[in-house]
Amino acid sequence: MRNDFRVLFVCMGNICRSPTAEGVFRHLVRDAGLQDRIGTDSAGTHDYHVGSPPDERSRHHAALRGYRLDDLRARQVQALDFERFDLICAMDWDNLRLLEEDCPPQHRHKLRRLMEFAPEGQGDVVPDPYYGGDPGFEKVLDHIESASVGLLQHIRGKLSLPKG
Repeated sequence: MRNDFRVLFVCMGNICRSPTAEGVFRHLVRDAGLQDRIGTDSAGTHDYHVGSPPDERSRHHAALRGYRLDDLRARQVQALDFERFDLICAMDWDNLRLLEEDCPPQHRHKLRRLMEFAPEGQGDVVPDPYYGGDPGFEKVLDHIESASVGLLQHIRGKLSLPKG
């Protein structure tokens, strides 16, 4: 299926931050009635967890806020992703740097950090919660929810859609 605009969310292993971002953002897109126009996916810069579902803690905390991640499975970023997606949102500077290393020059303009779409003062990155406790997973959701609203507004502008 080809959407008008496709977004790829990227973290290291694709089991915590990027699937959470995918789940939150696709929920927003669905609520806006734009699921036929905007496509989402997520991937990792590393192949640590390929085929695995999102981390149980990510699924649990997302579910508490009404987001479902159960259908997602980890995968690694592939060369074709740089062509297929209109925007590739890294969760932090390290993963952005890794994407930049692999991205063909003609597609580098597609690489951004997700937190670029958050309101001022929210921070530059979505922090990795993997080695922390529950508060880290809640903080990830706070950051992603905030940035996702701005991201949807950005894409609406690209597609010349009303702000809704």
